[in-house]
Amino acid sequence: MIVREGIKVILPIFFIAFILSIFTLLSASILLKVIFWISLILFLLSIYFFRDPNRLIPDRDNAIISPADGKVVAIENMEDDFVGKGKRISIFMSFFNVHINRIPFSGVVKEVDYKKGKYKAAFKSIASFENERNKISIDNERFKFTITQIAGLIARRIVSNLSVGDAINKGDRYGMIMFGSRVDLIIPESVKIKVQLGDKVKGGESIIGEIL
Repeated sequence: MIVREGIKVILPIFFIAFILSIFTLLSASILLKVIFWISLILFLLSIYFFRDPNRLIPDRDNAIISPADGKVVAIENMEDDFVGKGKRISIFMSFFNVHINRIPFSGVVKEVDYKKGKYKAAFKSIASFENERNKISIDNERFKFTITQIAGLIARRIVSNLSVGDAINKGDRYGMIMFGSRVDLIIPESVKIKVQLGDKVKGGESIIGEIL
């Protein structure tokens, strides 16, 4: 399955590649053939990047799941205005990861805070505070948490379909970040962390923590 936001990127590339293929068949131009193959490779890469695989959401009631595919690059204690004393788990998504973002735990959206910013490498901790980012604060009957989409060195667009007051469920798709990025999850310090630095996680499937 292809994510909806990717269609308007994939279709123009497809039409360009298709038209070039016709001219390539009618011409002996080496340059035209090179341009055709470049457009075909870009078309295949765009399909790969905008893939949206289904995920088996864990049915454990106390499990907090990963909001993104990627590598755990930071696990830090921190104080957050919404969560209070908590832990931040940062997940770096390379170009080759699935870039769909998912809800880690059910709740109600209390705040959506988008900030413009810089485009530093997303695997660096400073990106959490200086880069373009979109922070979602969520509350439920058990605890509060936040998920923050952070644009990376190449990423220039954050996509999110959440608004204040939305009731959301664990595993729901809620957005994506274009071409390499990072997602920060801040959860209460009482949560038992189930991942370590360097772990590879899958959005919607991997368990990040357990509510005690």
